[in-house]
Amino acid sequence: MPLDAPQTSNMSRSAMKAELLDAETELKLAYAWRDERDEEALHRLITAYMRLAISMASKFRRYGAPMNDLIQEAGLGLMKAADKFDPDRGVRFSTYAVWWIKASIQDYVMRNWSMVRTGSTSSQKSLFFNMRRVQARIEREAMSKGEELDGYQLREMIAHEVGVPLRDVEMMEGRLSGSDFSLNATQSSEDEGREWIETIEDDGMRGDELVEQDHDLSALRDWLGQAMGRLNDRERFIIKERKLRDEPRTLESLGQELSLSKERVRQLEAAAFQKMRKHLERQGAEVQNLLA
Repeated sequence: MPLDAPQTSNMSRSAMKAELLDAETELKLAYAWRDERDEEALHRLITAYMRLAISMASKFRRYGAPMNDLIQEAGLGLMKAADKFDPDRGVRFSTYAVWWIKASIQDYVMRNWSMVRTGSTSSQKSLFFNMRRVQARIEREAMSKGEELDGYQLREMIAHEVGVPLRDVEMMEGRLSGSDFSLNATQSSEDEGREWIETIEDDGMRGDELVEQDHDLSALRDWLGQAMGRLNDRERFIIKERKLRDEPRTLESLGQELSLSKERVRQLEAAAFQKMRKHLERQGAEVQNLLA
């Protein structure tokens, strides 16, 4: 017996003992919650229809989720329905709540079906919950007519029946037919078998490209260091504070520290860059290509 069975049983018994609301009482409670935010009215409304939430949750047990979790999600959907219900529309609360309860449970099932997100659009959700039923019916009908459908024909008919693109059916078929496995699992039963992660193409830089990049960056740092060495102390300070800090300082703050005007600091910065540029240009075409 599942570990959550006693708790689920208790919840079900409590829900079955809850009051049954007639239309008039239901309407009064809905108005009290909407207009006055009466929490007692909300509690009565939720408690009365919890049996509906539990009943709907039980229909999704075949997807492998714990019943307690399904009931919890159904209860969340019920509360959302109560919060958004408009009693002026003349619709019974139970009729309105069904859609919110179902949507909440379906979202939970799809979030937990796989580590890989299975679907997010309404058409994909419809396919997820109806594909097997539609497939079984199509196969029964074909068998009764003496017809034999290949995989492609069957997927085409499912796509047409559910109203989704063929590629969605092919994707969902793969997700429903398999289960998640670790990329660190070996491809064979041997202890030294290659792991699946080793078959994934590495889209990073190749080793030779990394060596070349490191060499170029090292040379560039040396050249920039030499160019900085051509500056006087004040120019070097301005360049470091303006260009080599994570949060560059403003011309105004540097001017205050150096007792200079903002415009004078800008001129010194421009002059320092000009000195560095002339030095780097003398390094030849190789440096210019790196800086391009």
